[in-house]
Amino acid sequence: MQGELLRRTFIGAGPAAVLGAAPGRSVKDPPALLGGEPVRRKGFPSWPQPTSADEKNWLDALRAGKWWRREGHYVRDFEKAWAERMDARYCLATANGTSALMASLHALEVGPKDEVLVSPYTFIATINSIAAHYALPVFVDTDPESMMIDAGKIEAAITARTRCIMPVHLGGNVADMDRILQISKKRNIPVIEDACQAHLSEWRTRKVSTLGNLGCFSFQKFKNLPGGEAGGVITNDEKLYQSAFGFHSHYLTLDEAAPGPSPRRNGINLRMAEFQAALLLAQLTRLEGQAKTREQNAAILGELLAEVPGVKPAKMYSGCTRNGYHLYMMRYDPDAFAGLPRERFIQAVRAEGIPLSAGYGPLNKDPFLENTFASRTWRAVYTKKEIDNWRERNQCPANDRLTREGLWFSQNVLLADKAAMEDIATAFGKVYRHAEAIRKG
Repeated sequence: MQGELLRRTFIGAGPAAVLGAAPGRSVKDPPALLGGEPVRRKGFPSWPQPTSADEKNWLDALRAGKWWRREGHYVRDFEKAWAERMDARYCLATANGTSALMASLHALEVGPKDEVLVSPYTFIATINSIAAHYALPVFVDTDPESMMIDAGKIEAAITARTRCIMPVHLGGNVADMDRILQISKKRNIPVIEDACQAHLSEWRTRKVSTLGNLGCFSFQKFKNLPGGEAGGVITNDEKLYQSAFGFHSHYLTLDEAAPGPSPRRNGINLRMAEFQAALLLAQLTRLEGQAKTREQNAAILGELLAEVPGVKPAKMYSGCTRNGYHLYMMRYDPDAFAGLPRERFIQAVRAEGIPLSAGYGPLNKDPFLENTFASRTWRAVYTKKEIDNWRERNQCPANDRLTREGLWFSQNVLLADKAAMEDIATAFGKVYRHAEAIRKG
């Protein structure tokens, strides 16, 4: 409990401004952006954090000379280990998180003219995986409080063409899965969980990725479980697993034998390499300990930042029993900071030695969509009327507002010590106290 820290006030900053200032630093000090001394010069933990165990596994895979899953054992070993960690029957290791999403969409036979309901506040890979199957991403507006899909708006977006729902467990937080699964059951629409940022996250003590029909992870370099470029599909459905496996490996059979003269369907090569799996197996031994550190620091930071007017951490739904904290997400209100624009606020906090970032932009308005629709292949699939109708349906005013308010820290920030969390709060407090001077300066 940070009671002692929270009882410290910075005089003259306003009646609601209660904040812990780290020893030797004060929110009354001049902000670094205006020539003052930065709160923090030490920096934050780097990522990834390779060890001798990673090196040994990687070199063992290298020297074995069995560099793909048909010959080696690391990929199969990782699939078994990750499935067990998720309490799932099947894990399919893929080349990256996008590959996992593509294989899952294939397993559900998503294709041209189909619609996939998805949040507009996510990384572009979520949408590209849908577009790769020539299906339409239909954006359901965001709940700004949680910064994830608003489950209360999903049913209104469903049409006869809706093929699946793809909630994104953004930043390790968990979407409102009770409501989403109720809709899925009621309307007989399958669910693919985009858990690419949600390693070890839970909903009512169940691991995310096991709640829907399929779940997908990314193990890219910046993720909490990094393998450079890698991904995975989780499912408890044997038929879906076999279909996803076939698609990711040119429809070879599960024992890697040739499929014979008549493959069941088209496939592609989305396989994970032995090197990636070797790294992941070593990294996996440290995942739980790192996750606990992030959770502890997130709790400290939450208490401290709760006392900063105008900064609001993302809400967790009551069913979220564990947040994986790939991101520490917040919203910013400039009115509480004397009208200081978000971009200037971020600049001022960074000057204090704190690596704060803005969140995602309005993906439903990104020019890449219009460029995609204008391409020859998409014009062959969709009529102008269909695309015009899509534009009319894809208005997301709550998300538009969120994209102007979002802030976050990456997961490596939460691997620092308690003093670092106090430095973050002090930096926010300095900017709050001197907001008007920063705005004018």
